[in-house]
Amino acid sequence: MSTLNKTQTRSITRGVSSLSSWIIGARPHTLCLSATPVALGAAIAWAVERKTNWLAVSAALIASLCIQIGTNLHNDAVDSKLGGDGPDRLGPPRVTATGLLTATAVKRGAALSFGIAALIGSYLVSIGGWPILLLGLFSIVSGWAYTAGPFPIAYTPFGEVFVLAFFGLGAVSGTYWLCAANLGSAAVIGGLALGSLTSAVLLVNNHRDAIVDARVGRRTLAILVGPFATICIFAGLVLTPIALLAPFGDALPRGHIWPALLILPLALRLAYRFACEPRGPGFNRILVQAAQVQSLFALLLCLGLLI
Repeated sequence: MSTLNKTQTRSITRGVSSLSSWIIGARPHTLCLSATPVALGAAIAWAVERKTNWLAVSAALIASLCIQIGTNLHNDAVDSKLGGDGPDRLGPPRVTATGLLTATAVKRGAALSFGIAALIGSYLVSIGGWPILLLGLFSIVSGWAYTAGPFPIAYTPFGEVFVLAFFGLGAVSGTYWLCAANLGSAAVIGGLALGSLTSAVLLVNNHRDAIVDARVGRRTLAILVGPFATICIFAGLVLTPIALLAPFGDALPRGHIWPALLILPLALRLAYRFACEPRGPGFNRILVQAAQVQSLFALLLCLGLLI
């Protein structure tokens, strides 16, 4: 590690409390990605079935947040060990790599987060039955397997698919099931729409880090297909939700989809910035903007469904 990077690390670690370190490790700026699908699933259930189980939705929200926090913490510890968070990292600092927390402590924190999710999940299973049991088990195992096991998901081209499946389809449809005890087409379409935007957030991260990731043996989608195809895929992901609004509206007996159309200029601007920005630290801002567009889309869609 160069003298400059050592100095930067010391400046990060100096004066940071243990609680602050855990907050940094949890990556609170990303947690909207697991909260919005739960909110959308509940809103769709209200629009279609006029049913919402607020206690179950609240429990699902906490469980979803815990799974993401556990995934983030485990990713932090493992990436530091495998060299993915070295001194040439372009993204925000990680608590294990900077020495704020030990890898052992971070892994224990991840296990605790997964354990809390499993405990809450037992209550959700009592409401939703075996579909919720399977969804919960797959979600926790996949969160751990994202950077663990013989074939870590984060080191393959399937990271974006994982995000679409669990932060879109799974979370939206699962919440809908908890509220309505069935699964409608609106929940599936809504899950695909929101999951596409969440996958776009991950693609920003993987495109930014493609050079460093390739050096440590990762084979993410951005590495596999190259920069030009990655730009095209990103544009498709951020515009897919707009294309899905028409079939989504057809699947609804009530509610309005038009407020969500307001993200179109933002999505187009985001795709343009992604295409024009040189790969580097500038993508940290694009990452934040992609997460904001995802949250705004979910918020506007929820508002339309509740009108």
